[in-house]
Amino acid sequence: MKALVAGATGKTGRYIVEELHRRGIATRAMVRDVDKAKGLLPEGVEIVRGDVLEPTSLAIALTGCTVVLCATGAAPSLDPFGPMRVDYEGTQNLANEAQKANIQQFVLVSSLCVSQFFHPLNLFWLILYWKGKAEEYLKTSGLTYTIVRPGGLRSEPSEDAVVMQAADTLFDGSIAREGVARVCVEALFQEAARNKVVEIVARPDAPRKDYAELFAAVA
Repeated sequence: MKALVAGATGKTGRYIVEELHRRGIATRAMVRDVDKAKGLLPEGVEIVRGDVLEPTSLAIALTGCTVVLCATGAAPSLDPFGPMRVDYEGTQNLANEAQKANIQQFVLVSSLCVSQFFHPLNLFWLILYWKGKAEEYLKTSGLTYTIVRPGGLRSEPSEDAVVMQAADTLFDGSIAREGVARVCVEALFQEAARNKVVEIVARPDAPRKDYAELFAAVA
């Protein structure tokens, strides 16, 4: 297995790279700024320049990889087209190139509440709407996929138990970014994670279950 991580220097992408590296999985981090990445990512991780809005760079970055984990996302800005271009068109480009490269599995980090058009987060240039459109595209791309919809993202570590449910059944809650990373990487090893949308949060009072049980329980 060799994993390409898109959005590898982002707040969640970094944790995904670290989790892959910790497990000894060959990892290629795709970034727009190589020098920045060298100061953020673990030693031994291969770094390549690439941009989801530049399909040619994606084809090069994907060479030799077998799985993709995508944690890209539009940064807050005054550009009204940012979420459409990064979250939708960028994911679309990556999925297209992944299909050409015969990628075995595509794990996409999305968000809770993408189906709620009137959610307050859509005031940020329809960010949830465009994430939802990206999900739709991936599901019809022909790729084997796992779509992970986390709740509010926290950077501080947490030992809270993961709660995993089917699409459009969780509408509040939060989870540590490192917890999201573990779910994304674990999805590569769980047959029950394939071609599913899973929603995740973490709660201190939730029963602890292993990942096989969590993924299997999602219809």
